[in-house]
Amino acid sequence: MASWAEFEATEPDFAARSRALLTARKHLTMATIRKDGSPRISGTEIMIEGGELRIGSMPSSVKGLDLRRDPRVAIHGPSSDPPAGTPARWRGEAKVAGIAREVEPDRFVIDLDEVVITRLDRAGSHLIIESWRPGRGHRLQERE
Repeated sequence: MASWAEFEATEPDFAARSRALLTARKHLTMATIRKDGSPRISGTEIMIEGGELRIGSMPSSVKGLDLRRDPRVAIHGPSSDPPAGTPARWRGEAKVAGIAREVEPDRFVIDLDEVVITRLDRAGSHLIIESWRPGRGHRLQERE
C-alpha cells in the first residue's frame, strides 16, 4: 500500500493526470463489500490533501459500516462518453483501489493498492490502460 504522496513522488505525471480526472467532478462511484460478501456501489466525494486520498461518510451509513467491516474499496470516475466524432479527445476515466483506514469518525484515508487511467489512443481506435501499483510501478497496455 502507498499514500497519495508516495504515488505522486514515484509517478508525478501519472499522479497529476489521475488527480485531474478524479477531481473533475464532485461525485464519483465507490465500491465496498457488503456483510454477505456481495458488492455495494455508492456515491462518494474525495479530497486529496496533505498527501492523502480521503473520503467521508454520513454517520451510520452503510458504506461506512462496510469499510469498518472490510476496508477494501474501489473508486471510479468520472464517467463520460468520448466526444462524438473526436473520440481521441476523451480524457478517460480514473480508478483507484486500496484499503480504507478510519482516521476520525466517518472520515477515511485510502491507502493505494492500484491507480488506473483508461483512455483512447490518438486515433481513437485502441483502448489504453495505464496502471500503477506500489513496488511494481507504472505500466501501459494497449487493446483493440
